[in-house]
Amino acid sequence: MIPQDRRVPERMLLVRHGQTEWNVEHRLQGQLDSPLTAEGVRQAASGAGRVVGRGVTIVCSSPLGRALRTAVVIAERLGVDVVEVPELAEVHHGRMAGMTWDEIGVRFPTAREDRAANRYGWAFPGGESYAQARARARRALSVCGWSASGTLLIVSHEMIGRMLRAELRGLDAPSALALRHPHGVVFEIDHRGERML
Repeated sequence: MIPQDRRVPERMLLVRHGQTEWNVEHRLQGQLDSPLTAEGVRQAASGAGRVVGRGVTIVCSSPLGRALRTAVVIAERLGVDVVEVPELAEVHHGRMAGMTWDEIGVRFPTAREDRAANRYGWAFPGGESYAQARARARRALSVCGWSASGTLLIVSHEMIGRMLRAELRGLDAPSALALRHPHGVVFEIDHRGERML
């Protein structure tokens, strides 16, 4: 749980970045980057339309290009500023970043088994685990909470997004890992739960 002396948003909107070229190729991106596809740009614009009139006063974004591009599309539609928050970057995929799972199977033959045995605690070689990323998510919520005077909108990624949602809702590790966040979906989240907009 988040320490009481930290400012945590009571309610927030969460957007995953739009589809990227590597998403289409099924490549792990982690903290590497690839550009949004035309569909990804459309998803960002659609998300912006769904949050108009919801009191968003600031957009906090991962500094990675795919998230930042999505955040700018949304912020321009809303007429608000974007604040880059390094802690919102995707889970670090280490030496597996940029690879497909087939390529990983050749280079790291036990990776799938090792990961399945402890998905929350397993760390990407040279990268981080969900458990480590959750601590980062906690810090990100604090930073973003202090930045927002109204409704906060965060643009981030699928894996770190799970940890953001888990922190805000107080979920345990298995519940956090069960969360999904497809492209083109906006979540409204508070301590009681979440809903899609």
